[in-house]
Amino acid sequence: MKRRSILNRTILMLLFIGMITGVGLMGCTSEQSGDSLASAEKGELSIGLTDAQGDFATYTVDVLSLTLTKGDGAVVEAVPVSTRVDFSQYTEVTEFVTAAMIPAGTYTRATITLDYRQADIRVENGSGDAVQATVIQDEDGNTITTLQASVQLENTKALVIVPGIPAHLTLDFDLKASNHVNLDDPGAPVVTVAPTLQASVNLEDSKMQRVRGPLKSVDTSTGSFRVILRPFYHALTGNHERFGTLNVITDESTVYDIDGLPYTGVAGLKALEDLGELTAVVAIGELKFNPYRFEAREVQAGFSVPGGTMDAVIGNVIRRSADTLTLKGATLHRNDGSVIFNDHVSVRIDNDTEVSRQLSSEVFSIQDVSVGQRVAVFGALTSDQVDDLQLDATQGYVKMWLTTIRGTVLETAPGDEVVPLVMKLQSIDNRLVSDFDFTGTGVDEKHDADYRRYEVNTGSLGLGDLATNTTIKVRGFVNRFGEAPPDFNAWSIINVADVRAFMKVKWHPPQNQAFASIDGEKLVLNLEQASLFHHVGRGCVVVDLNSLGTSPTIQPADSDDGLFLITWRGTIQTFSDFTAFSKTLQEHLGDSSRTVNSLFASGDFEDDTATLTTDFVDVKLR
Repeated sequence: MKRRSILNRTILMLLFIGMITGVGLMGCTSEQSGDSLASAEKGELSIGLTDAQGDFATYTVDVLSLTLTKGDGAVVEAVPVSTRVDFSQYTEVTEFVTAAMIPAGTYTRATITLDYRQADIRVENGSGDAVQATVIQDEDGNTITTLQASVQLENTKALVIVPGIPAHLTLDFDLKASNHVNLDDPGAPVVTVAPTLQASVNLEDSKMQRVRGPLKSVDTSTGSFRVILRPFYHALTGNHERFGTLNVITDESTVYDIDGLPYTGVAGLKALEDLGELTAVVAIGELKFNPYRFEAREVQAGFSVPGGTMDAVIGNVIRRSADTLTLKGATLHRNDGSVIFNDHVSVRIDNDTEVSRQLSSEVFSIQDVSVGQRVAVFGALTSDQVDDLQLDATQGYVKMWLTTIRGTVLETAPGDEVVPLVMKLQSIDNRLVSDFDFTGTGVDEKHDADYRRYEVNTGSLGLGDLATNTTIKVRGFVNRFGEAPPDFNAWSIINVADVRAFMKVKWHPPQNQAFASIDGEKLVLNLEQASLFHHVGRGCVVVDLNSLGTSPTIQPADSDDGLFLITWRGTIQTFSDFTAFSKTLQEHLGDSSRTVNSLFASGDFEDDTATLTTDFVDVKLR
């Protein structure tokens, strides 16, 4: 058996972008004396770039730059080189992108520049096929080459860099809020882009976070190791540190997958040390504060990292026939370091194929790999024809990843029931349920999984007040092939109604009468001339505001740290008081020549009243 052989196992993992300590930034401007902190001093910063989930099979563009602007106007370039990113991969995890020391001070703006000239954007049409977008345009119908997305950091949301006190900034490029897809021609999608960027300072992210790069050093005395950061698809070879380095903390519960062998705790850290400097490493874990640290829950190294001596394909199993798996939305990592996206890949497994599961050191079998499961499979590519990719994993390895399902509650049962939760399934890892063939998943044909009544074993998880028709997101693992019900074993359950919502509206052409009313307590929107963007989203569930039957209302949260912005002629007015904000907005629109181009707000949304209670509103005028 190959568990004791040198194999290329892995787990690329859901992704997350971040920046942490260790290297001076490139492209800094000269500092002005007006900043309250001495510009010669520097502090540690980590930046995370992540993505709310969208309907894209792939959304790959080039990130040309990520800049931070200080209160005095000085600009710092935070990404040392341009990098290619598939944002559709970063919905459940965050990946550290760069580690940096930046000039001390207060930063009030973050800007990301995206290049669409070589974009690879594919959308699932009504038949479940991933179709490449033929047109990528702005709201005026102009073809997009490059564009910028910015987010304001003001008041209590400002990014303050102080020597000796690490800080962390998470940036969220929201695909749902930033793109509108027209599928009038199912074979030629038209994507309209109006970028939306959100930011959080020193937030303990609910997503898992990923660190990727060559190993720099191991310190068994402190239970830690240092990684030279290589975000996204940057090569895992060489010792350049232009993205910086990150110290990773481990403990006795950390699980390791090293050269195809499982370890836990100190034994795993010692095995990592034995691999030596510049070994490829991927660490999955959580960013913590007070003190600031990255804690690893799982570590893969050596041949267990994609791009090693074996080919690797990552995707969801949409069909299983005997020992042949069909993966959809597959990303293929060749052993020569190249990366290929392909909608379908056929994978052959057998009883010699080794199987493991994310965040576990247990040994599994091929019967654990069932329809819907997200997997990384290692083997040898036997057909490299783009329309007929085939991978032989009979002498390889399968890693099962946490899988995310979404849907609505049909019924719940008492906690002592084997299957306490039944859902109407809407998607599996954001793929249409119509993509999946559940034949063979049940103990017999009658009990094959059915998306109309998808049965979830919640174990010891509390169901709280999950009422019928509540939209939920569940993370966990699909049950063994041929053993349903239950169909799915849950690790976590999230009520989407509890997720922070965003509201985005654009008026095209811009409107002076974009608000039905404005006062010190609320804004009531007038959507009559709203263009493609007029929706509210929560946890991958998007609602068209025109479908709610009442005019949407925005009201301030009972909070002292609100941030309300009005942008006009390149000038941004910031307010912490909603009354002052609404009064100024009303004065602007008292001039009939001034119009509203767009509104973005986030907070808690109440569907019945179409009311968003918010501590952040950004109104852009023309």
